[in-house]
Amino acid sequence: MKDIVIIGAGVTGALIARELSKYNLDVLVLEKEHDVGNVTSSANSAIIHSGYDPKPGTLKAKLNVKGASLYPALCDELDVSYSMCGTLTIIDDESQWPIFKELLERSKANGVEMLSLSKEELLKLEPNISPNALGALYAKKAGIVNPFELVVNAMENAVDNGVVLHVNEGVVDIKAKDNYFVVKTNKDEYETKVVINAAGLYSDKIAAMVSDIDWHIIPRKGEYILLDHRTAGLVRRPIFPLPSEKGKGILVAPTTSGNYYLGPSSEPQEDRDDYSTDSATLANIKANASRLVPNIPYGDTIRVFAGVRSTPSTHDFIIGPNGKYDNFINVAGVESPGLASSPAIAQYVVHDFVEKVLPLKAKDNFNPHIRKHIKIKLLSEEERNKLVKENPDYGRIVCNCEQVSLGELKDALNRSVPPHSIKGMKRRTRAGFGRCQGGYCLGTVSMLLAEKYGIELTEVNYDNDGSNLIVEKIKKVNND
Repeated sequence: MKDIVIIGAGVTGALIARELSKYNLDVLVLEKEHDVGNVTSSANSAIIHSGYDPKPGTLKAKLNVKGASLYPALCDELDVSYSMCGTLTIIDDESQWPIFKELLERSKANGVEMLSLSKEELLKLEPNISPNALGALYAKKAGIVNPFELVVNAMENAVDNGVVLHVNEGVVDIKAKDNYFVVKTNKDEYETKVVINAAGLYSDKIAAMVSDIDWHIIPRKGEYILLDHRTAGLVRRPIFPLPSEKGKGILVAPTTSGNYYLGPSSEPQEDRDDYSTDSATLANIKANASRLVPNIPYGDTIRVFAGVRSTPSTHDFIIGPNGKYDNFINVAGVESPGLASSPAIAQYVVHDFVEKVLPLKAKDNFNPHIRKHIKIKLLSEEERNKLVKENPDYGRIVCNCEQVSLGELKDALNRSVPPHSIKGMKRRTRAGFGRCQGGYCLGTVSMLLAEKYGIELTEVNYDNDGSNLIVEKIKKVNND
């Protein structure tokens, strides 16, 4: 029997798994997707909010502020790209001053330091901001993070410390017994003392398998526009409009890799798996982004995409026992500021709920660090030359756009949470993330995946099963 089964390997599930890996427990993580962090965690704004916006007294407020404070140390341990660059929330209409002042008061209630900037102070920080801006709220301790690295590296650290991960294995049923649960998947069946439901968009469906619930998840789509990193210098930090009932609004923001994105939109939908984009929504994103930052170089757009977030009907995170079952813990409705809150959510779940139903004995050999990633792009010429002499694979550049070497691709495949798809490799190494979107490196990446898993090139998937890009061989190669 397992001690704990975690359902879902997004950023919340991964960080809970890592927190639990500090203790002598038998922990299994079940993920229905082909990879960790493959849904909401891979298509979000990547911002570590300071915590000024959530309504005081809510879980969002409590966990956002604490979570943000944990990020510098966490990202250092997990070798995750992170920058405490701050964020700016812009006011550009006289009628918005009451909302502006309300946010300033809310930040004080949440214990978050905010600065009120005049137009002149704002333009000194961000010269490319619209001249129509009247002022801004400056959250100096907010930041940006690489969400792909965060979820993969957190799960890698958990697995290195003893957690077991099963991908491509979805839960189809859960039966409650006297003091344990039987979790049935599309592949197997597991008995477990505790279930942690971190299933994101499907968390309400999972919870309803064992208990009546008085909440539900509302899928909300957000579309984005991604700009090439040659647009460097557009803005130095995320630029927000004033928030509304739909969310934090359409923003202009840098990423840790030097790209910029615009978005997201925010529209509820019934389909939890609809990631399509449409021209009308993208046009609206451009119009709203240009209101914040004029002269955005839309000709440098390299990709448009959409994510679907799990908006809770309760308007707050849903964390705690499921009905009468103290050993079935829901971690649901983790929408924005979920990414910023996730390290604190992990601690909250483990120490406020798991510890009440399961004894926790700390390991003597827990290692909070992962093996550092080598990124050729960031090395000096001297460091590169030394490395290439030791391993020539690091001297062969496979992805020209992002300067990713063969050595980096091979390293990703030989870690404890390796990619199983082209998309998985892309998120771990950035091969395929650049201007040509894989046009140059796709072949090499596909061949490496085929070799790793002993499959044909026609069996290599872009993402989940059935997403193979190479459908058949049209010519037989004669090696005679």
